[in-house]
Amino acid sequence: MIVLINPNSTEAMTQAMVETASKAGVVVEGWTSRDGPAAIQGSADGAACIPPLLALVRKASDAGAQAIIIGCFDDTGLDAAREIAACPVIGIGQAAYHMAVLAGGRFSVVTSLAVSVPILEDNIHAYGFTSKLARVRACGVPVLDLETDPAGTAPAVVGEIKRAVAEDKVDVVVLGCAGMVHIPAYFCEEEPVRLIDGVTSAAQLAFLLAK
Repeated sequence: MIVLINPNSTEAMTQAMVETASKAGVVVEGWTSRDGPAAIQGSADGAACIPPLLALVRKASDAGAQAIIIGCFDDTGLDAAREIAACPVIGIGQAAYHMAVLAGGRFSVVTSLAVSVPILEDNIHAYGFTSKLARVRACGVPVLDLETDPAGTAPAVVGEIKRAVAEDKVDVVVLGCAGMVHIPAYFCEEEPVRLIDGVTSAAQLAFLLAK
């Protein structure tokens, strides 16, 4: 059993991540942190989501989970979760960065709001990938808007991806929000860039580690 825990309370986002993992050929059980904030945007939301998240991590571990995925690109509470779980715990941010480094030379990240940029930069530095990072960019679209209006918000995200390719001189772009799992469907395959989705990356790694 692979458990994907969404640290925010938006059930639709949990379902979208479960469906994304399924498209990657990985069956996950999606759990929503009903006591978490509706979206995680910045350090205050991140701090608020950790206690109920860790309670779910402990529950999943006690239930015999073979791997746990934290479905927040900030990798909120990841270190603490690993301390209490008896199985591998994977953050979708960390998974995406590893995939990006394996896929190409340098990469950029396109996230939602500017408030998330320093958090992601700090994580990338902590993971040892600073030399591989071109830039963390914000598209200016709130997390919940990405979820509730995927078609309407896609142009802003896609536009930022194209600017990353042109300005940062990268051919790998990481989608820096769990709410961006739909973006590849709106992106022209002819564009000279590889998109890395953290949910897909984490699901594939969880499948391997669960074995």
